[in-house]
Amino acid sequence: MAKTRQTNHFHIVLLSAAALLLSLTVLFAGISKKTEAGLLDKFLWNKEVAKAACDTSGAPVISIKQRVLNTVDSGEGGNNWAFDNVNREIKVYKQTENTYCVLTDYQGTFDSQSGQKSPGNTGTLTGKEDGTFKGGYRAIITGSMITTPGFPTKGNIGTVDYSCDISGTCPGAFSWVSKYFSPESIFSYDWWGWEYKYKNLKWVNSSDGNKGDII
Repeated sequence: MAKTRQTNHFHIVLLSAAALLLSLTVLFAGISKKTEAGLLDKFLWNKEVAKAACDTSGAPVISIKQRVLNTVDSGEGGNNWAFDNVNREIKVYKQTENTYCVLTDYQGTFDSQSGQKSPGNTGTLTGKEDGTFKGGYRAIITGSMITTPGFPTKGNIGTVDYSCDISGTCPGAFSWVSKYFSPESIFSYDWWGWEYKYKNLKWVNSSDGNKGDII
């Protein structure tokens, strides 16, 4: 009888430990989801592309707006998953004689493509997951501006159609940097990030890390 009671007590201890482990697993899973949700909610991309991030004063030497049609978007699975139309604003501030700080603001829509991996690589798209995105990048250009560029340095410079296909071939691609800076100029990203929304779902694609998905 004593042996039986001891065995039952041991089983109770094991069950209690298992219950505790399960509770901790659920707790940490909940914390993980809340942390990820918090990171998604706190994607403050606009601070990264604010003038203060350039550590400069004065007016931009380039301040232009452009509409881009039919560019293609890639995801975490390494595939292209959507076509985008976007309004972008580009501002360039001169920091030193040969260095310039670039700030961009992107506001656009995406058209997901059926059968492609979702941007967060958690499943397959149906093609109905169409939504909006916003974000931009901060970059440094080391080099010199073209004295008389072929495009205005202020205002709206029009619309360009990239005409991309899903493989990433874009015969109409437009390199704004080459229109304003000498060929030997060096372009490097300091920060970049975009937030995509479909219904109540979000995917963040950023140099700080990727989070979420739209499925």
